[in-house]
Amino acid sequence: MKTAFNVAEKGDGPYRLLAILRWVMVVIFVSFGIQKFTLQSAQGIVQFISNSPFISWLSVFGLRGEAYFLGVAELLIATLLAAGAFSPILSAAGSLMGVITFAITWSFFFTTPGVVKWSLSTDPMAWNLTGEFIFKDIVLLGVCAVLFLASLPRSAIGWRQSR
Repeated sequence: MKTAFNVAEKGDGPYRLLAILRWVMVVIFVSFGIQKFTLQSAQGIVQFISNSPFISWLSVFGLRGEAYFLGVAELLIATLLAAGAFSPILSAAGSLMGVITFAITWSFFFTTPGVVKWSLSTDPMAWNLTGEFIFKDIVLLGVCAVLFLASLPRSAIGWRQSR
């Protein structure tokens, strides 16, 4: 029995529609990656990086260097996702890196001071515009997770082929 990774573009039926998600994520990662090469973006993300237990180490590269590092990583993910249309291993690698990226950025919701105000007496979870911007990353994390799981061999995740 052959265990092969999967590519949505080579699938059929509803599975093939996952290709739309792949190309949307490619556009998103290219856009986010290019933005990291601007001074405005570098200045905008410093508060998240400096408070993150996961990527605060990037500060060793300086303000522009940490943004460049993330920009290159995001462009690499976009490249892997695009190549993943032809190579299931690259599809799995790119989407897994996307999951990790958005898990980290979504953690900013909890690690960046002032983004969320927790309260039992009024609105239980009120966030500011920065929080709203970050909160959407849970959807992007979910999209990357779906792409990752769809790339794996069916036997690895317990899916059975329909007859």
